[in-house]
Amino acid sequence: MENELPRNPATPEEIWAILRSISENQEKWQQEEADRRQQEFDRRQQEFDQRQQEFDLRQQEADLRQQEADLRQQEADRQQQEADRRRQEFDRQQQEANQRLKKIEKLVNQGMAETRRQMEDTDRRLKKTDELFNSQWSKLVESLVEGDLVALLQARDIAVESTHPRVNGRRNGEHYEFDILAINGKEVVVVEVKTTLRPEDVKHFLAKLAKFTEYEPIWKGKRILGAMAYLKTDESVQTHAQRQGLFVIRATGSSASIINSTDFRPKAFY
Repeated sequence: MENELPRNPATPEEIWAILRSISENQEKWQQEEADRRQQEFDRRQQEFDQRQQEFDLRQQEADLRQQEADLRQQEADRQQQEADRRRQEFDRQQQEANQRLKKIEKLVNQGMAETRRQMEDTDRRLKKTDELFNSQWSKLVESLVEGDLVALLQARDIAVESTHPRVNGRRNGEHYEFDILAINGKEVVVVEVKTTLRPEDVKHFLAKLAKFTEYEPIWKGKRILGAMAYLKTDESVQTHAQRQGLFVIRATGSSASIINSTDFRPKAFY
């Protein structure tokens, strides 16, 4: 330290130079700091502007979606109003249709009631006419059959001793009636008389024959035979009756005849 030379004090010019340098450096630093802050501000402003643009874009999209939603709601409201209008129109038309239907039903019911009354009146007249016709023809057929029956059956080796028309009664709560019975000591021929002989008549008569001795137990032990007499019928019904083992008697003019073949063997309904 002893060897160090003493420093000369700074001159005023040097001091001013140093102060100027410090001032210039300070200004330069302040300027740099200001520039840096300005850059940072600008960067943040750009970020803010970008975010603001993004927000504006999203807001525009939201507004657009809201407009679309409003349009859809308006369309839905319009469609609902149209549906309500159509429903009201349908209800009105339905009411009118129901009113017209009621009027039509009333007219139809009135017409049907009148038609039904006329039909019932016609049916009563037809029934009376039919009953009168059937009664008269049945009596005629019975008369023809009963008059020729003895000779007809005797020609078939059935020796008839007596005939009994209109045999009827009630047994076990059931009413029964047989038109003619032709009887001898061993056999009973039950004759059913029809103006028009139909298939259902054959079926019904066979059911009656099956219960004959239940209705008329006095004839139990006898050989029960069946015969159907008629004025008109179809050939198929004649054939059907014969196949069931029945005599088939046709009344023609003032007489009657058995149409079964000569080798026909009647069925016995015991």
